[in-house]
Amino acid sequence: MASVRIREAKEGDCGDILRLIRELAEFENLSDQVKISEEALRADGFGENPFYHCLVAEILPASGELLGQGIGSKIIKKVAEVALDKGCSHFRLAVLDWNQRAMDLYKALGARDLTEAEGWHFFCFEGEAMRKLAGK
Repeated sequence: MASVRIREAKEGDCGDILRLIRELAEFENLSDQVKISEEALRADGFGENPFYHCLVAEILPASGELLGQGIGSKIIKKVAEVALDKGCSHFRLAVLDWNQRAMDLYKALGARDLTEAEGWHFFCFEGEAMRKLAGK
């Protein structure tokens, strides 16, 4: 059984955070969409006005199969705790339509599938479309 410690990210974690972002993107077949650098993560998350809040899950030992050990549930519960402590009324998760295991976990923990329940779709403006909107 793996031991999990969840803590606030530190500026020195940015290299590992970027590595994990890249690994997740590769798992989701979206590697070409990772356009952030370690420096940007550092500036955006640990500057004067952070754009994001990050937790780090330290999993020991890290060898062997980790699925089914409750690690995802522990992480989501910690996110809920931090969100409430920071005054948030809710938090949202994005999951690809083929990741049924994640969707089942989120539903089992009490999340509502907004696409299913309310028909919400998420949109993203980036690159040329964003520059065009901004007139740049």
